Amino acid sequence: MKNPITMPVLSDTMQSGRLTRWNKSVGDPVKKGEAIAEVETDKAILDVEAFSDGYLAGPLAETNSDIPVRQVIGYILDQPAAAEKTGDVVSAQPTVSKKSPASPQPAADTVKNLENLGNSALAYNHDGAASASVQPRSPTLPPSVTSTIAHAAGNISPYARALAEDLGIKLQQISPGPDGQIHASQVLAAAMSAPDVDLQMGPPYQLEKLSSLRAAVARNMTATLHTPTFLISSRIALETMQKNCKAKGLSFTLALGKACALTVAEDPWFNHVWTGQGLAKRQRVDLGIAVDTGEGLITPVLRDAAARPLRELAEDWRILLGKIKKGRIAPQDYQGASFYLSNLGIFPEIERFNALVPTGAAAILAVAAAGQDGKTDFTLSCDHRVIFGADAARFLQRLGKRLEDITWLQ
Repeated sequence: MKNPITMPVLSDTMQSGRLTRWNKSVGDPVKKGEAIAEVETDKAILDVEAFSDGYLAGPLAETNSDIPVRQVIGYILDQPAAAEKTGDVVSAQPTVSKKSPASPQPAADTVKNLENLGNSALAYNHDGAASASVQPRSPTLPPSVTSTIAHAAGNISPYARALAEDLGIKLQQISPGPDGQIHASQVLAAAMSAPDVDLQMGPPYQLEKLSSLRAAVARNMTATLHTPTFLISSRIALETMQKNCKAKGLSFTLALGKACALTVAEDPWFNHVWTGQGLAKRQRVDLGIAVDTGEGLITPVLRDAAARPLRELAEDWRILLGKIKKGRIAPQDYQGASFYLSNLGIFPEIERFNALVPTGAAAILAVAAAGQDGKTDFTLSCDHRVIFGADAARFLQRLGKRLEDITWLQ
């Protein structure tokens, strides 16, 4: 019996995963629950486990390729002999290496050649001419070429085609969905998005593929554009708290997060979030703290941060940072915070900065470095649909008093 292995859906926002490694070869025996492959999501590298006993069989998806969720990446067979006969590797789609500023649309005969050449690349010269060359096992085509191929192949819903004509959107500018087809949702996204950067008059360039983490950050930040946000700032003295944290061996950022969680618990509006059906009031304070990984931004979440002891939170924080360092943090470790903290106080040059309110929350606090007067700038970004100016002012007032009177710091 031939059972397919598919790209798993590891988070609500995951559309594709990057297959980074096969732990087994074709014909190798596998046990149920055994990690047979590794997949890079938008935040971490996670294991793909075997769903039954058997033998790994091909064709296997190629490593270092982006694969839509639920697409087949390999098979598990009952018999070893049958598995050994299916050792092919499925290559990723071809890539485009751009060396000139121009981005002309491929001609019809070029598109036909691309469809026939399963592993080819399209290179553009400075004069705009296009040529196909064989490059097996390349990454995926950029949107302009893949959408042209989708157009030529007829992979466009009739409604999407009519909608694009009504909105004046060229189909060649639309990226197909994970299934390789262009739907109305892709047309609407293209119509609402900002125009792409015009590189024609600039220097020669090459397109670099985004890491999964950077692509996720870009998507998340774009999603915040429709949040009506206002900013409010206060300057707070932190010297006493910093000295106490150092004496007790506590992380200052963690202690600051605990103070924020306690203050949120006192003002339930900061634990609400706007939804299309109404305001959602959370039953506990889940705190997300921004962490710089060097490759991008991630916000591990401390659950029930207001009610739990600081020492207990510190152990959770140690585990979360260890997962980030190993690239093994899971979606349940970084999703679902109701309040966020971003601390750049370790950079003495940063006097003030603003943070974007993440989707799923009503506020985020940005903490800069201490100024010459010994005080630190706290800037609160708020969703104005949930929080009003006076609410934010009272929040910073209570937080400031809590950070100066540190009897709660145990």
